[in-house]
Amino acid sequence: MDFSTGEIPPRRIRVGVVDDHLIVRAGLRQLLSDQPGITVVGEAASGRGAVDLVRRMPMDVLLLDISMPVQSGVDAIAMIKAKAPDVGILVLSTHSVHQYGVSMLRLGASGYLNKQSEPEEIVAAVQAVAAGRRYIPPELGELLLDHAQAHSQPAHEALSDREFQVFIKLAAGERPEQVGRELSLTPKTVSSYRCRLLEKLSLHSNSELTYYAIKHKLIE
Repeated sequence: MDFSTGEIPPRRIRVGVVDDHLIVRAGLRQLLSDQPGITVVGEAASGRGAVDLVRRMPMDVLLLDISMPVQSGVDAIAMIKAKAPDVGILVLSTHSVHQYGVSMLRLGASGYLNKQSEPEEIVAAVQAVAAGRRYIPPELGELLLDHAQAHSQPAHEALSDREFQVFIKLAAGERPEQVGRELSLTPKTVSSYRCRLLEKLSLHSNSELTYYAIKHKLIE
């Protein structure tokens, strides 16, 4: 490349890839590395690994799955935004936008895509998030519009980020002790969150939490 004109070449977009499936990470790494303006700076296989990766490697965009062992991407988003607020988080999930799209944007993600998205769309989303914009596919845009136009919102939309995290885990059948370990909370604190959730959602038991989450397509 000729730099004799004194022009400074544009900096490449630095991307981290987090997914618990090696073949998915390999495919994304190949796709992104083939783009002239993008470089993959690191990979991880869990939410906890994502937090460590962001701490160790400067990056512009984190491409993040949300359903992973050890610690999910849902749990990691708030920690990542706290440690590296300038890193754009692009969620790439098997779940439809109806299940998690709006909630992930609320937690701090800059975009949400389904894993069935075309490779060109994934690249375009990475470029948009790297430029400081949100990437919202049409289907998610319609959901956001519906939420904005609705006179009332589902009760879970009014939960805080941490309340939503505890809610999803309890609704999925996790025991309070397990929830506490994964979110670094004491059992007493988890119990307090549970009582608050039941009150805010007008429910009476964990089984009703589960039914509510399934009804609103928050869990399968």
